Amino acid sequence: MNDTIYRRKKRKQRANLITNIIFCLIALIALTGCIVLLLQNYMLKTESVQTLNDFEVYKAEKEDYIYTQTDFDNYLLESSGIGIAEGRETVLSEIRNKMNEGTSTVEILRQLYTDDVVVYADGKYNFFPISDKLKKHDYVLDNFVVNENNQIEYVNDLEEVVSKKGIDVSRYQEKINWEKVADDGVEYAFIRAGVRGSTEGKLSEDANFEANIEGALENNIDVGVYFFSQAVNEKEAVEEAELVLEMIEPYDIKYPVVYDLEEVTSSDARTKNLTKEEYTKNCIAFCETIKEAGYTPMIYGNLKTFMIMLDMEQIEQYDKWFAYYNPEVYFPYEFSVWQYTSEGTVNGIKGDVDLNICMKNYK
Repeated sequence: MNDTIYRRKKRKQRANLITNIIFCLIALIALTGCIVLLLQNYMLKTESVQTLNDFEVYKAEKEDYIYTQTDFDNYLLESSGIGIAEGRETVLSEIRNKMNEGTSTVEILRQLYTDDVVVYADGKYNFFPISDKLKKHDYVLDNFVVNENNQIEYVNDLEEVVSKKGIDVSRYQEKINWEKVADDGVEYAFIRAGVRGSTEGKLSEDANFEANIEGALENNIDVGVYFFSQAVNEKEAVEEAELVLEMIEPYDIKYPVVYDLEEVTSSDARTKNLTKEEYTKNCIAFCETIKEAGYTPMIYGNLKTFMIMLDMEQIEQYDKWFAYYNPEVYFPYEFSVWQYTSEGTVNGIKGDVDLNICMKNYK
């Protein structure tokens, strides 16, 4: 969302630290490899007698074959597992090549730890074992393709596009020409209804909400809405939901009503001391209020939102809108909408706009 562009840019600056971190990682791996090789060499010496006896037994079983010194050397190497060192060198070589290609540390770790969800947050790497208790998405990752307009689509096995192109907007997009947006193939739009201030806690409606939702609907673009929450308790979360319900009552809302949860890192943020359980309870309070009013609730967030701030088991029943700005989506669990860039281009909108694809039919 546009509220967090500054924070995203700031976090990008931290990427410069990745090179130093990966060099330390490689040095540590190399040192570990040397120690392991020394231990293996010692074990080879102490086990050579037993290996020789085993070889004699093995040779006796094949009396018709004359064994050479080379045969024995190969048998010794195979039985000792010395191939581990070669494997380690291969891994280090692959890491070095990926670094030369510009692959980030976190991407390398994700390729190495395939049974975990790896999240870089707050200056450290977090590893979350993929849970068997949570439903996984069934998307074929190779079916997410980039079209000639450099936009991502999801296709079926016949290469037919089955996803829907969407955007999300707020007052930061200023005045929008919705007719041109529709002509550019946008099928739905999430309109920001409002925000709660991160420091003073005041509720505010988005200045362009009415113009945006009416402009979209007048041009046959389906709409959903989102609210940028900074609720510190369930009461405030319900208050946010009730404000949204009041604002959308006159309109035909086909797409979900979204709880937008993003961390604010300023020292005076009202939410800075909230626990995972408190964030989760607030989220559920908002979603249940929306659900009881007859709308489809949804949760917007990134990897940190879903893996660190919220308890995924408690919110599994709600649809997810996942923000991840790489060509290959990285999230094992169910999600319906993927926000894949904050730097998209759409006719009728000045400057950057968030682009999304939706794989679920909300009509």
